[in-house]
Amino acid sequence: MRGLIYLVPTALTFYLLYEVFVFIDEILPFNLPPGFGVLIMLILITLVGYLGSTLITDRIKNYLEKIIKRTPLISVIYGSIKDLITAFVGQKKSFSKPVMVKLYENSKIARVGFVTDEDLSELQIKDDLIAVYIPHSYNISGNLFLVPKSYITPLDVKSAELMKYAVSGGVVRIEENEE
Repeated sequence: MRGLIYLVPTALTFYLLYEVFVFIDEILPFNLPPGFGVLIMLILITLVGYLGSTLITDRIKNYLEKIIKRTPLISVIYGSIKDLITAFVGQKKSFSKPVMVKLYENSKIARVGFVTDEDLSELQIKDDLIAVYIPHSYNISGNLFLVPKSYITPLDVKSAELMKYAVSGGVVRIEENEE
């Protein structure tokens, strides 16, 4: 059984990486040695990022986004993907405040999550409620709860470590916070 514990995660990781390499190699319109497709994609992504941050001005970017936002369906897809990406990377990370949330008053049961909005006045909510995203274990989904501030306890851990911990169902150990 121990052999399986060591081999299965390693074998599945290498298999998934192999499948990603093969998939990327197959979508390119020309034949290259195996693995070069991933290298080309990484170079292309880096180049687009560099050119986007140096050549494309905010004015052009805003104009293109304005066109996309006016297009039905595409605006929903684009907006959702952009919000999801910026939630994890960039300057406006949404999951940067890890917390523990009590399920109800005087509860000894709690969940872990992330404060995503402390001002709900745009929703006409004037109570002491704040928005907390609680991820599901073994899934890439979660729920948004409006929770009284008194139910929240900030946690001194890295957001990425808490997300791994929550998504793994508490199996992954949290590394020491060196911030």
